Amino acid sequence: MIALSHRADEIASALQLAVLLEVSAYPKPGNVHRIHDFERTRFEHFLASAAALGPHFKLAALRGHQFASRQALTTQLGIGERIRRATRACSQWQHGGNTSLGVIMLLTPIAYAAGMIPVRSPLKAPRIRKNLKKVVRHTSSADAANTYRAISFASPSGMGEVPELDVNDKHSIRNILERSLTLLDIFRISARYDGIAWEWVNDFSVTFDIGLPFLVHELRTSGDINTAIVHTYLKILSEKPDTLVARKHGKNTAREISLMAKRALATGGMMTAKGRKKVEQMDRALQKPGHPLNPGTTADLTASSLSVLILCGYRP
Repeated sequence: MIALSHRADEIASALQLAVLLEVSAYPKPGNVHRIHDFERTRFEHFLASAAALGPHFKLAALRGHQFASRQALTTQLGIGERIRRATRACSQWQHGGNTSLGVIMLLTPIAYAAGMIPVRSPLKAPRIRKNLKKVVRHTSSADAANTYRAISFASPSGMGEVPELDVNDKHSIRNILERSLTLLDIFRISARYDGIAWEWVNDFSVTFDIGLPFLVHELRTSGDINTAIVHTYLKILSEKPDTLVARKHGKNTAREISLMAKRALATGGMMTAKGRKKVEQMDRALQKPGHPLNPGTTADLTASSLSVLILCGYRP
């Protein structure tokens, strides 16, 4: 039991560190980082949210262990309830609005998946990903309803209106329960316009196939975690136009920002004077007062990539 508690603490600490390192990386174009705040949401709001998430990641890891130990398909993971409670906890620890909804929706299943690995076995990326497939395919309509409640509570910007099961429609939760739609069913519907949903539906492809290997490569090349995070953020953004930007400002704008990220990396990024200048110029262009263009989904996917790296042993 002591070993299990220690493993759960280790998983929770790793995920908290991923959140902290992601928000601290600078200059991370278009998003809050250690030398740039938004008007309402500041750097310290993200730090407070990371502190609030620790107990929830630990509970998710313990639940994952319980699920794996019983090996019973009837065992409920309760991931929607965990997402809902974690979202509320973040709001109780800071007053900067929605800081972490996307991170919660990505890192919570990762906590479950890591917790499913036997305590005496090392945490390895292929095993975590294999378990993630089980987690996302073992959700219920109650998970979907609770996740809707979490989204409604967080009131994230840029949601817009969608043709089916709009989170702002008071009848959506009832429809979900009546139709017995699981959380994965909901994400399959929304994957066309939401990068977090796309990640769930596609076995966390950005995290494991783009973000994680690029992080490892950049760490080996630069030896600097800040550079590696900024470059990984730009890499993900260059290959996957940010869906938050697309919903707020249109797909063409999102594609233009992806091209900016690609050009910044092509000139060396943080490793050359010319590249760093391009990154800084990009940050200033996206942070224009009154018309910010923040690739928030990309930041969340960078955090999920970091979380796997840290779970598997990286320490700054």
